[in-house]
Amino acid sequence: MKTMQRNMIVGAAVAAVAGTVYLLWPFGQPQHTVSYETAAAEKADIRSSVTATGTIEPVTKVEVGTQVSGIVSKIYVDYNSIVKAGQVIAELDKTNLTSELNSARANQAAAQSELDYQTANYNRYKNLYDKGLVSANDYETARLSFRKARQTDITAQENVKKAETNLGYATITSPIDGVVLSKAVEEGQTVAASFSTPTLFTIAQDLTDMRVIADIDEADIGNVKDGQRVTFTVDAFPDDVFQGQVTQVRQEAATESNVVTYEVVISAPNNDLKLKPGLTANVTVYTQEKNNVLAVPAKALRFTPNEHMLAKDENIADCAGKTKVWVREGHTFRAIPVQTGATNGSLTEITGGLKAGTRVLTDYDLNAEAAPQEQQQKNPFMPGPPGKNKNNKKR
Repeated sequence: MKTMQRNMIVGAAVAAVAGTVYLLWPFGQPQHTVSYETAAAEKADIRSSVTATGTIEPVTKVEVGTQVSGIVSKIYVDYNSIVKAGQVIAELDKTNLTSELNSARANQAAAQSELDYQTANYNRYKNLYDKGLVSANDYETARLSFRKARQTDITAQENVKKAETNLGYATITSPIDGVVLSKAVEEGQTVAASFSTPTLFTIAQDLTDMRVIADIDEADIGNVKDGQRVTFTVDAFPDDVFQGQVTQVRQEAATESNVVTYEVVISAPNNDLKLKPGLTANVTVYTQEKNNVLAVPAKALRFTPNEHMLAKDENIADCAGKTKVWVREGHTFRAIPVQTGATNGSLTEITGGLKAGTRVLTDYDLNAEAAPQEQQQKNPFMPGPPGKNKNNKKR
């Protein structure tokens, strides 16, 4: 009996010790650590831009044609020819046009003779009518014939002018000083101008003054303004970066494949004549530029500490400002109200409230690190998995 009581007492003591060990044993519970990212407020350049593609073309480009039909008899220029305003660059065959002019002049001479006769006849009848020697009907007939003759003569004169003009159109001249970009006809080719004016030559006025016509997407066009700086490259000179400036934002929209774009005209000085008409330009329009301003990463303005990242002895000192950045001073997270300016999404200008060099918090990383291996050893008083003994062997 005494032996049984002693065993019961020993068992109760062992159970009490096991319970205490179970409650106090660490079981490998994780320990949390927090790491912080900071950045210094420092001088930086803040730029925003939009990109697009465009086509290089001369600022002034004239398509030269003719308003009369005929056979091209002479061509005096070729591709890349330098021409002056008024210089003859081609001629059409003038045989038919000269014949039409001669016919118009003959008709005008006949009309003039008829007018002279009717004028004299009218004056004679008028004198007789004033003296009461002819009837009113005869007088009115003479006056009507005179008026018809005068109108016929005017029409004949206009026909002569038209024929002279058409004959002049057979001599094709350059309207501007420039360079011939294209030639669409050859000698002996027939030009038909019955329904529209055919283009014979294309002349660019000044190849040192070019422009880029860029297509800007509707999502970006609101930020594009006259005077903004532009850089662009062309595949012909991939290592060269050309400079330009926005000179016009056109209001007309173009829709292609449900994509709406607007044409933007960009100046492109071409003193070295590298840029050629028709080249494709890869354009960057700088919609915002601020150089050497105090800035912080934009995510610093979105950072806010919370209780999950605080240790037992750390606290938060907030402020009433709507826009703020946070700094860590010892065991305190302190908010600093700031005034902001331009931003490009990654950097934000600080216009007031913060000194250069101040390190601000931008982000944090909350890690759960496992307890050391020696603290994760198995509780000796806990039963093992079923079917296994101490040596991890099947029974």
